[in-house]
Amino acid sequence: MSGLEVAEQIRVQGLVQGVGFRPTVWRLARENGLRGAVWNDSQGVEIHVCGEQLRIDRFCEQLLAQPPPLARIDSLKRQPMERLPEQDEFIITESRSGKVQTGVVPDAATCDACREEIVDPANRRYRYPFTNCTHCGPRLTIVEGIPYDRTNTSMRHFPMCDACEAEYGDPADRRFHAQPNACPVCGPRVWLSDGSGRAVGADLEGEDAIAVAQRRLAEGAILAVKGIGGFHLACDAGNEEAVARLRERKGRYHKPFALMARDCTLIRNYCQLGDAGERLLKATAAPIVLLPRNPDCTLPENIAPQQTALGFMLPYSPLHHLLLAGWERPLVMTSGNRVEEPQCIDNREAAARLQPLADLFLLHDREIINRVDDSVVRIMDGMPRMLRRARGYAPKSIRLPQGFDQAPPLLALGGELKNTFCLTREGEAMLSQHVGDLENLISYRDYLKNLELYGKLFDHRPQRLVADLHPNYRSTQHAGNLSKELGVPLILVQHHHAHIASVLAENDWPLRGGKVLGIALDGSGYGADGTIWGGEFLVADYIDYQRVAWLTPIPLPGGTQAILQPWRNSFSQLNHYLGWTQVVAQWGDLEPIEWLRGQQVQVLARMIEGGVNSPLSSSCGRLFDAVAALLGICRESISYEGQAAIELEGLASVHRNSGSAPYDLQRKIDGECCLLDCATFWPSLLQDLRKGRDRGEIAWRFHLGLADGLCETAAEIAHRHGLDRVALSGGVFQNKTLFELVAIRLRETGFQVLSQRHVPANDGGLALGQAAIGAARSLMSD
Repeated sequence: MSGLEVAEQIRVQGLVQGVGFRPTVWRLARENGLRGAVWNDSQGVEIHVCGEQLRIDRFCEQLLAQPPPLARIDSLKRQPMERLPEQDEFIITESRSGKVQTGVVPDAATCDACREEIVDPANRRYRYPFTNCTHCGPRLTIVEGIPYDRTNTSMRHFPMCDACEAEYGDPADRRFHAQPNACPVCGPRVWLSDGSGRAVGADLEGEDAIAVAQRRLAEGAILAVKGIGGFHLACDAGNEEAVARLRERKGRYHKPFALMARDCTLIRNYCQLGDAGERLLKATAAPIVLLPRNPDCTLPENIAPQQTALGFMLPYSPLHHLLLAGWERPLVMTSGNRVEEPQCIDNREAAARLQPLADLFLLHDREIINRVDDSVVRIMDGMPRMLRRARGYAPKSIRLPQGFDQAPPLLALGGELKNTFCLTREGEAMLSQHVGDLENLISYRDYLKNLELYGKLFDHRPQRLVADLHPNYRSTQHAGNLSKELGVPLILVQHHHAHIASVLAENDWPLRGGKVLGIALDGSGYGADGTIWGGEFLVADYIDYQRVAWLTPIPLPGGTQAILQPWRNSFSQLNHYLGWTQVVAQWGDLEPIEWLRGQQVQVLARMIEGGVNSPLSSSCGRLFDAVAALLGICRESISYEGQAAIELEGLASVHRNSGSAPYDLQRKIDGECCLLDCATFWPSLLQDLRKGRDRGEIAWRFHLGLADGLCETAAEIAHRHGLDRVALSGGVFQNKTLFELVAIRLRETGFQVLSQRHVPANDGGLALGQAAIGAARSLMSD
């Protein structure tokens, strides 16, 4: 005997569009004998359901427990309906518009089912490079608006054939309402051309464009490949000459190249790959994962010069799977751009910008609407840590901690380097994909385009703007102009305070959770006193901070030139602590000192003495540069940001756990503040050079000594302020060696360590911290 029928309206919010959510609802509703309807709208998914109460309850429980692979349910709200639905069965209806409150799903790597289809000669999608379904394929990279329907994507140019239309309209099919659904009959096509745009045909019977590209790669060619979120430049990673040619053409002489390998078994030939790393590689986000290089790795050194880690990813689109099929070596798969430019996304743009770089172009006619780089992850202290958040992760929303849901909507504009920006609304933060360095005009234009796009995707109208304190950041200047244009307040936030707030927000620290001790280490950030900060201890919450300790400020002779030429930092450190005359008298016979004497150090000394273009800086990044240069690493110049510090860590990691004693960094108390000082460190390092001690051991002793100094200073400050939680952030903490030394010791001392996993510790996470501070201050002022 059937029970009494009741009806409910169910509202589901989260990442629930474009992921096969409605078919899952349809299937579960039918399995439970329910009738009604489900549809997408701008708030997410709405369900009207009718049936016995126990069956509706079971349906909701199953929906929460068994969502589609790419979905994320943030809330499921139920309320009774007075009128029963008119449907005799359960159906899926058309999308409806309105105020946007739903999320946009990140691009997802090819699922197993689609991968099996493209290698099955009997399947109609055999070797079709644009195969996808509701569980995989492009999302953010092709979307122009919400709701996420085909008409709002670049797939609107490809009307579906009858077979694809049938799949698209069948709720029982995994391609039901898969917006990029296509096949060889009706979908995008791929072709191969040379640098002049002429089509390159097959030389062998049965070859398609991808097979020809494979053969030419094996012959040593450099291939421009149009992928999901932009172009890559590819070559045979086992061909040292081809790699060298790519470096020369691209102007990327030292920065490591990313690699793509057919499968994890192949990656293990070159790197140490554990279960956690394999899970990351095989995840739907399919990031680049930095892995320790095997001692017997046979790949050419010029893949990643002076590095102990290699960045590997697996194929994440059907095109990549087909291109890598049968390859027993990895391919270099680096961004398709000239050095310091964003990657190309358009065929014409690629023809103009990449023509001098590539021999061949593997192109297609599906438009990339939004540029999205590959994400980069590294396992540190036993956890995956985001180094660059982009494809596969953005724009997935981040739930803000307790207390933030009543904050007005705001827009945080981010920093200058590794820029991201962040929108907040109703307790959620939408952090953009990695945009890049706004010093580059192309990146800045992309930044403005993405700001407009996200405003449209999320129907976002900010009531507050938040920006960095630095007056010369392009993001800050744009925020000032936007504030006047929109007539909304602008909140300026100190750089390192934003770093610490980013950690707090990611770790679900409540709005009124109290203060923590934050340690923010990076290259530079504009300080409240007008100097350059970068080695900071802050007692902070979301509202405010107190600067309680820092590395002793040292002049940067030449300003920006000191960032580009590490030797200037070596000279400035030695001159400040020991006096250059004393250094020459006592250690003048050492090779690095002899080398420095051959530079214009007297000019630098006069600049420092006269305060000419020699700003004071407490930067930890510049301390790394100074040590690296004395050890002969990137002494004259760097070719990419952080190069000296990265290579110094690589040198140190070889001697990890060697039993060497740490160098000593002293603490000097100045009233209520503390300076972490290197006065005794430099003579010890110079003495080790005189003894002929191995450079790697010196680098290791430096890491040990810095970690000890940081932890001892933290313990002293935390005790004084009654704190038991320490938050770690800033780009220097992407140094695996230093981060693990500090985090492990702090925990052993009894502290709870808050650190970043889902958002980068570098300036890629800055906007989240800015947003949290702006929201907190807005709530306090209202």
